[in-house]
Amino acid sequence: MEDIKSKSTTLEVRDGHHRCPECNSDFIISDAHRGETICSNCGLVIDDHIPDIERNDRRAFTQEEKEKRERTGSPISVLLPDMGLSTIIDSKAKMSQRMKRVIKWNSRMSWNKRNLLIATTEIKRIGSNLNLPLRVKELAAKIYRKAFNLKLLRGRSIKAMVAASLYYACRKEKIPRTLQELVEQTTCTPKDIRRCYRIIIRELELRVPAMDPVMLIPKYSDELGLSLEVEKAAVELLNKFSKHMTTSGKDPKGLVAAAIYLASQTLHEAKSQSRIARTIGVTEVTLRSRYKEFLSFINI
Repeated sequence: MEDIKSKSTTLEVRDGHHRCPECNSDFIISDAHRGETICSNCGLVIDDHIPDIERNDRRAFTQEEKEKRERTGSPISVLLPDMGLSTIIDSKAKMSQRMKRVIKWNSRMSWNKRNLLIATTEIKRIGSNLNLPLRVKELAAKIYRKAFNLKLLRGRSIKAMVAASLYYACRKEKIPRTLQELVEQTTCTPKDIRRCYRIIIRELELRVPAMDPVMLIPKYSDELGLSLEVEKAAVELLNKFSKHMTTSGKDPKGLVAAAIYLASQTLHEAKSQSRIARTIGVTEVTLRSRYKEFLSFINI
């Protein structure tokens, strides 16, 4: 008796009309783990072997197996135009003409859903081409949805707004992707993407994330075929330069180009200015200007 009462302290008391046939008490508790209904007053087991319909009856030993065997359907995703909550009616089965009309109207898509479908498809396409992580694509989709709900898409290109959302998400999540890389994946001009980017920042009241040029060094060092020593030296040079000299208003790629050029010369793995400028995407004039600033900083 005491043992049963001590175990039933963690059970939920059922406020029903059932009474114990032994002591006529209405303090009935349900033990879902054991599949029993027990009287907490006298300890009588009123019912047992109650089927558990809340949990999955298929065994799973890993988290991946548990997720695969869930019966709750696919999770909600912002990368789907309807968040994954729409209902799909199977059109292959035999049905009446009225049901076919229902399926036809159910499959019709409003302009709002069509717009989000185009945008989310574009986000996934660009994200796949640039190898962006899932968190970046989801953040970009959330930003685009906010812009769409505020009616910022009127008179503006969907693709330009998608590229601007992805650019902000990359900078926010500190993913080393430049605006030029996004431009290469779309048919929009850099001017249109920058305009949409400024509108997103202003209308959504977002804080402009700073681009750390150091994040770009490993990417371009690998493309230039430089050693790990050159990469580390360029990172150290750029970190020291950023701490003591102002970098606001300067193109991060220009700073990266100058740091890589100086580091490669110092470690005798020199690459030509034209090759570095072409690989990173800056002009040789910008590279030389930033290179002179690095030399003057070193000589201080």
